[in-house]
Amino acid sequence: MLDIIEAKHITGYKFEIVFENGEKSVVDLSAYARRGGVFSRFADPDYVKQAYVNKDLGTICWPGNIDIAPETLYRLSKSPPL
Repeated sequence: MLDIIEAKHITGYKFEIVFENGEKSVVDLSAYARRGGVFSRFADPDYVKQAYVNKDLGTICWPGNIDIAPETLYRLSKSPPL
C-alpha cells in the first residue's frame, strides 16, 4: 500500500495526488457522487473541495470522517478514464 503525501483539488471531482513513492497522478472521483450512503455528501461540489491529506491514515479525507483508501486511489490512478 502506498500512502498519499499530497493532494490538490484541480476542478470538479478531479484531484492531483502524489504517492509516497513519488508517483503523481490525476484521479476523478465523480463516481463517488452517485454512490450514496456516506458519499452522498459528494453531491455538493463545495464539500468535495474540503479534501485534505490525513498523514496518520496516509490518504485523502473529508470532514465527517470520510475517506477513500489509498489503495483504491492508487488503483484509480492506474485505470484508464471512463
